[in-house]
Amino acid sequence: MTSRRTAGAWAESPAPAPAVLDVLIPTAGRVAELAVTLAGLAAQDDPPFDVVISDQSDDDAPSHPAVAAMRRVLQAQGRGVHVHRHLPRRGLAEQRQFLLDSSSADAVLFLDDDVWLEPGQLTRMHDALHELDCGLVGMAVQGLSYLGDDRPAEREAFEPWGDRVEPERLSRDSAAFERWRLHNAANLAHVARDVPLPDRGWLPYRVAWIGGCVMFRRDALIEAGGFEFWRELGSRHSGEDVLAQWRVMSRRGGAGLLPSGAVHLEAPTTIPDRPVDAFDVMDV
Repeated sequence: MTSRRTAGAWAESPAPAPAVLDVLIPTAGRVAELAVTLAGLAAQDDPPFDVVISDQSDDDAPSHPAVAAMRRVLQAQGRGVHVHRHLPRRGLAEQRQFLLDSSSADAVLFLDDDVWLEPGQLTRMHDALHELDCGLVGMAVQGLSYLGDDRPAEREAFEPWGDRVEPERLSRDSAAFERWRLHNAANLAHVARDVPLPDRGWLPYRVAWIGGCVMFRRDALIEAGGFEFWRELGSRHSGEDVLAQWRVMSRRGGAGLLPSGAVHLEAPTTIPDRPVDAFDVMDV
């Protein structure tokens, strides 16, 4: 028995299972991509989760028929779906802090609005977060248009964790920063092809950071200050996710998970102007 109600029970109205995970989705100006992202969530069985969307679109993207349909599917499945119209725009970090403030579950997944998740990935991430007893885990998004683009040199940075995930302090100047190349293109798909997995079906590895799909222990993220540093940044910034992850990793540790079932939709960015990386101007 899973927490996801299937079609035969959609017209029933039992109380949904209490959410142990909040999926937090910042969105602005995307319709097709947001609908696909929600469709990926609708294919997840466990753990029980709610979805929180912070919308900064000019045209109310969550009310578009395709997105609204997927919201209804999730609700029929027994998921709480909460949409907040959040304007004016004050930058990426403020948008993420708003989502964090809108959550209450013990675990929070920051999921970008252009990422599709393979069925079973929420279970895998949630299990790993607790089994590894660390501050965060994530699945680096992969561009499947690059499946034919094998990059062995970029995969050399792959290093599994051992029995424990330990805290790490990272910066742009640290050797560990070069691990970022591991998440280019479809590198993780090629790593998964070549690296044997343990019986549990996933393997934790060391990361520089993880973009697009990161699950935190909520208390660990709050302990590290969350994204409250938005107040010290201008609105035109990026790298806020990196800074928050580094602060959590320095205290509680973090890991990427292999294989990654997170697929980047490869849509054009909605934030082309990024003159400041938060992790370059703020202390970890």
